Amino acid sequence: MVDSEKNIKAKKKAAYISLIVGLGMFAAKITAFLITGSSAIFSDAAESVVHVLATGMALYSIILSSKPADKDHLYGHGNVEYFSAAIEGFLILTAAIAIIYFAIKDIIGDYQPSALDTGTMIIASAGLVNLWLGVYLIKKGRKTHSLALVADGKHVLTDAVTSIGVVFGLGLVLLTNVYLLDPICAILVAINIVFTGYKLIRESIGGLMKETDPKVLEKITNILIQAKNDSWIDIHQLRFWSSAGKLFVEFHLILPHYFTIKESHLEEEHIRDAFEKQFPHSQIYIHLDYCEPELCKMCGKENCDERTSEATELKDWDSDYLIRDPRLVNSKV
Repeated sequence: MVDSEKNIKAKKKAAYISLIVGLGMFAAKITAFLITGSSAIFSDAAESVVHVLATGMALYSIILSSKPADKDHLYGHGNVEYFSAAIEGFLILTAAIAIIYFAIKDIIGDYQPSALDTGTMIIASAGLVNLWLGVYLIKKGRKTHSLALVADGKHVLTDAVTSIGVVFGLGLVLLTNVYLLDPICAILVAINIVFTGYKLIRESIGGLMKETDPKVLEKITNILIQAKNDSWIDIHQLRFWSSAGKLFVEFHLILPHYFTIKESHLEEEHIRDAFEKQFPHSQIYIHLDYCEPELCKMCGKENCDERTSEATELKDWDSDYLIRDPRLVNSKV
């Protein structure tokens, strides 16, 4: 199942808005830097350069990830959003290094900014705009399940926090006339940027490595427990991963050996319907196994004419139980 057309349009619209606003913010900040020569304003402008480049990549990744699966990409193109977020993280780190380098040069050299009052007003206005944009992008990203938009939104919020820090630092400079506070403020801003870049890279690597999300695992477990009926003898080897708003889930389900193909198929449809309510566009892959006499002790199905022993070992299902691999514990199930 591919992403809905409405979702795709919403993601593209948000990315275009981010790009246009980003270009406007960069123009404003570079103007403020040219007017003042401030290290702190330079740090904010550098962050905006990264924002424009990153938003362009986010837009490209959204367009590419929206393409349906093909013979070369049987699971679709969604993982490109993880690459986009990782590259954005590296760009943020690069910007931070550049900011620290030039700030140290200003500390060592004979540094004296000018027209700081005008520059401060421009940066304050840009910060407010970015604050709105960041909240908007994160909200849209979570609604459309787009990591690229969420990453872009977090970056924009970092840009807004950067602007706030710059305004605070420049305010101190204006009050005290201690110009050294300007590059020191720039370094503090850069340190904050480093943490944001690290988080983006960490999240993208986790996605590419299909790192288990405990919250999603718990939701999947609850869905299966609530959908369970007494015909389900056991579930094991539960696996899942996410990509561009789609959840891929697979597991083994043991059903009574006398179930017809139609009865088994109805159980599959029941499970897919249960997932669709909480995870739209999810893809569920179920490996159906049939029961054997030694499993009767784990089976709670009533009125079974094939039962050979009492149900003495009924199991409580939780996430640890569902993800287990019976082959690794020398057990049938």
